[in-house]
Amino acid sequence: MANPTQPDVGSSITVSPSNPDRHNPYHEKSPIVPPPPSFAATPRFPPPKLQQDQASSPPIRIPPVLSPANGVKTGSPVPHLSTPPGPPVFTRPVRPAAVPFRTSPASPQPVALSSGPSLPTSSSPQFSNGSFELQHQISELTEDQAPVGESSFVLFSAHKVLKQKKLANVPSLGFGALVSPGREVPTGTQVIQRDPHRCQSCGGYANIYCNILIGSGQWQCVICRKLNGSDGEYIASSKENLRRFPELSSPMVDYVQTGNKRPGFVPVSDSRMTAPIVLVIDECLDEPHLHHLQSSLHAFVDSLPPTTRIGIVLYGRTVSVYDFSEESVASADVLPGDKSPPQESLKSLIYGTGIYLSPMHASLPVAHAIFSSLRPYKFNMPEASRDRCLGAAVEVALAMIQGPSAELSRGVVKRSGGYSRIIVCAGGPNTYGPGSVPHSFSHPNYPHMEKTALKWMENLGRVAHSHNTVVDILCAGTCPVRVPILQPLVKASGGVLVLHDDFGEAFGVNLQRASARAAGSHGLLELRTSDDILITQVVGPGEEAHVDTHEFFKNDSALYIQMLSVEETQSFSISMENKGDIKSDSVFFQFAILYSNVYQADVSRVITVRLPTVDSISGYLDSVQDEVAAVLIAKRTLLRAKNNSDAIDMRATVDERINDIAMKFGSELPKSKLYRFPKELSLLPELLFHLKRGPLLGSIIGHEDERSVLRSLFLNASFDLSLRMVAPRCLMHREGGTFEELPAYDLAMQSDAAVVLDHGTDVFIWLGAELAADEGRSAAALAACRTLAEELSELRFPAPRILAFKEGSSQARYFVSRLIPAHKDPPYEQEARFPQLRSLTPEKRTKLKSSFLHFDDPSFCEWMKSLNVLPPEVS
Repeated sequence: MANPTQPDVGSSITVSPSNPDRHNPYHEKSPIVPPPPSFAATPRFPPPKLQQDQASSPPIRIPPVLSPANGVKTGSPVPHLSTPPGPPVFTRPVRPAAVPFRTSPASPQPVALSSGPSLPTSSSPQFSNGSFELQHQISELTEDQAPVGESSFVLFSAHKVLKQKKLANVPSLGFGALVSPGREVPTGTQVIQRDPHRCQSCGGYANIYCNILIGSGQWQCVICRKLNGSDGEYIASSKENLRRFPELSSPMVDYVQTGNKRPGFVPVSDSRMTAPIVLVIDECLDEPHLHHLQSSLHAFVDSLPPTTRIGIVLYGRTVSVYDFSEESVASADVLPGDKSPPQESLKSLIYGTGIYLSPMHASLPVAHAIFSSLRPYKFNMPEASRDRCLGAAVEVALAMIQGPSAELSRGVVKRSGGYSRIIVCAGGPNTYGPGSVPHSFSHPNYPHMEKTALKWMENLGRVAHSHNTVVDILCAGTCPVRVPILQPLVKASGGVLVLHDDFGEAFGVNLQRASARAAGSHGLLELRTSDDILITQVVGPGEEAHVDTHEFFKNDSALYIQMLSVEETQSFSISMENKGDIKSDSVFFQFAILYSNVYQADVSRVITVRLPTVDSISGYLDSVQDEVAAVLIAKRTLLRAKNNSDAIDMRATVDERINDIAMKFGSELPKSKLYRFPKELSLLPELLFHLKRGPLLGSIIGHEDERSVLRSLFLNASFDLSLRMVAPRCLMHREGGTFEELPAYDLAMQSDAAVVLDHGTDVFIWLGAELAADEGRSAAALAACRTLAEELSELRFPAPRILAFKEGSSQARYFVSRLIPAHKDPPYEQEARFPQLRSLTPEKRTKLKSSFLHFDDPSFCEWMKSLNVLPPEVS
């Protein structure tokens, strides 16, 4: 079979099932992401085989033991953030914040394990060759002490799997998992400093669910059911004695090899180990923007650790590289920006007498002097028409990071820990030099130049990634930056692109968080499942890796994903299906994440999950995790919403999805064409209603640049941030500084209250008119709300905008548009879905009702009924 083509970075990797249901009007496999032409339909994702005519990346050979050439993984990131304040006091238990509160950035949270009963084990294996008849010697370690459920690294949309293929593969609901490879290491994670025991057939890892033949030490792979040796390690007198092996007592373990165990490793000093940061700054800014940028830059360098190496590059028509050896004056070497810098110019720069990367402890005063010396743009020219050679500037920054150390010294490579970073501070589009487009869209050659620029930018991003460098672009101001031109550079390097209103507070916070987030390098994600399960799609910050493992594992059918970076803020969305009706009592999923962390340790994190299979539809629906399912559905939907026109089409698919779930899993009302949405999925329709109305698919966002950036961020975001971007969290301030969590309905807009609405990339503070009129109370409420908003987003990246406004102000529309218009519903429906109303006096309810302006937007209940579906009853 031919290899599948590599998908775009941050998009999806898709496998088509062998027999798609072409009669179902709501089928996702081909409408949502049509498979590339080179995909042959097979009943199982095959092991990648490299073809001679393939022009993709070279093959990667993964030996059964870890090595620096393997992909590698991140341990706990180095904490750079101060300890966040304590959590606010709530009047009743609430769901965890989008980023959980932590007592200390250096104190990771424990693994969240389900408290449910133990999952049933599959039937005892029977070996056809008759040589393993001593069944009493087989130890099933999972019978009495194996934790069940998921870790914080893997979240499934359901905790059970339907046995019947036809029902399990209903595309409107779907089944899948969210994997967060770079999440912070939980306390108590088992660390093993040796090579893992791996299945010689499929490459799977020994784990807590394996059957062990304790007399001979052989173990049975849960993926392919083959027996493997353990070099005698697993020989034991009883299964209790096997629990001393971490991989046989925990569903998640880390295999770690530190640098001093690798051949050819040469330790280097801390300053050489620290990955550098190069600021690439737009010098075509007007005075107000420049003033804000200077303030943010001064605060940024003050926040950096003293060992961090920094470089500063300015770009306009030319590229200016600042020299830290000049302490008394801001001095820079200047290169032309109309073309890629010649190698001769770069060599003279790198091997010259200047210092262009310097640790902060030696260069802080110089950095402040450089920022203070910046001057506003002096020509009378519109912002969009100013010449900016962003592409050439990033090329120079890359050359600075590589420097002379990029060359080999007697065959030994000295590598820094984690990724280097280039952070671009941009105020307008790239309109000059390589990778640029004309100032005007009406340029006769614009389409061709745009196509050339896209390819050039993507190639530059790949070059950066190959040199372990992430490019982040932080944009600000009112000038459109032509996001489609910049996105390929960011995606291919594993970075992010963020838009800001100005270069002020939110920009400054993101500048600090972009540099502080720890990133592992050489990341590789291995996905293995029981043979009953088919992986159909992967969405996230990576691309398929063509890995040749057949020299070591003859029947390896794993799906390999090359991760562009390994960061806590990212996740992969994995969609799966049943290949056929499942006969066994459980199915297994194994996720192996290989990467190199910031301490130069090679890490292989192995997570094994066992889910029981069921015949009962109600039993399956009871196990569905509404929030995880909603995020998976949203990511599959957003993948197709590439522009505003697509987004409008995707809103219709949300309607179809609700209707299809009700017909497949709900109940039809007697003597009616109405269906009742299944009560087990009570949260799902409201979450999807928020998706349809909110900024991801709705009409809240006007400019296509904003929509594109938001979509790209969402497709790669962690579960916590993704959930908040889909559905906002509403918290009402109460007397005494406490907060009450309420449904995100417009009924929360009570004139005597203050409300915080967390929508992921934006946090809004709304003050009612009656409260705002009382200066003392409003000041106290506003201060408490600001504190809560900062706590909710303490470790979130990108940092959200925090906007505060009063009832009736023009900015309040941002807040109102994100709330469900429940004021249109009858009183009994309002009270059922918004119980806090019952605490209001009749006078306050009348006043609240009269404060609303009536629009055509349907309420949640009206929307459901328009689809001939009754909303699930409120429990």
